Amino acid sequence: MRALLVVVLALALAGCASRRPAPVVDRVAPVEAAPPVVEAPRAPEPAAAPPLPTYTVKRGDTMVGIALQFGLDYRELAAWNNITNVNAIRVGQVLVVARPAGAPAMPLGPVATPLASSGPIIEARPLSNSPVAKVEPRGEKLPFSDRALAQLGSPPAGEAPAPVEPVPAPPVATPPRPAPPPVAEAERPSGTDSEDIDWMWPVKGKVLAAFTEATKGVDIGGRKGAPVLAAASGRVVYAGAGLRGYGKLVIIKHNNTWLSAYAHNENVLVKEQQDVRRGQKIAEMGSTDTDQVKLHFEVRRQGKPVDPAKVLPSM
Repeated sequence: MRALLVVVLALALAGCASRRPAPVVDRVAPVEAAPPVVEAPRAPEPAAAPPLPTYTVKRGDTMVGIALQFGLDYRELAAWNNITNVNAIRVGQVLVVARPAGAPAMPLGPVATPLASSGPIIEARPLSNSPVAKVEPRGEKLPFSDRALAQLGSPPAGEAPAPVEPVPAPPVATPPRPAPPPVAEAERPSGTDSEDIDWMWPVKGKVLAAFTEATKGVDIGGRKGAPVLAAASGRVVYAGAGLRGYGKLVIIKHNNTWLSAYAHNENVLVKEQQDVRRGQKIAEMGSTDTDQVKLHFEVRRQGKPVDPAKVLPSM
């Protein structure tokens, strides 16, 4: 009996050992992955503006001389560098010699003024107290007949028939004339760089010293008091004796590219910021800051000296 129980127990244990454990199923819902974050494309950064050209003040420099060297008005140069006293620049000071962004440009050339008005425009209206003749229509009615129709077309008794004005014939439209062919513009002679500036020589005389890199201009002889004329129209940007070696000096700026300088004058006849015309008398010849009567004349393109003989007509 005991042996039977042992056999039964062994069989039960074997059956339990042969069974596999039931699978375990996870009932928790899967967590969905978040969509990837797409970054908006960044706008390209604006390119940095190139640095403005500068000049370091040296011993003996003046604001007028620096402006002349770069073809500028010394007032503009002072405004760009926040300088209120143009005589107070110091050695080693760094100056911006180009117009900063947003800085207004000083106007050049004559300022157009409106024509003087002859008075307010008066609208033509009848006066309120002026009598106005009223034409009343005739109230007489006639029965329709050939005789009544003839009476309506004839003038009243005692009145002459109104003259019949001839109807003018309609004007005959004339066909438009064909436009003339464009005229080819003459080519500019090579070797000139006048850029539409109407140049002329400021004085007529003997050339005492020709243009070189050292002289930066030409010296023209003459008599004391002879008229010095503006070589082209423009605006006077300097008139004074503040530039060493030039005496009484006049500088005219013709546009944003060209200026001209007139040195050693006896008398200066124009003022700064004055508009001048080509051929206008601006000074009288003299010998200030030099050893003889002469005119030192310079032409500068963007501040760089140019030989006047290459841009001015033949003397």
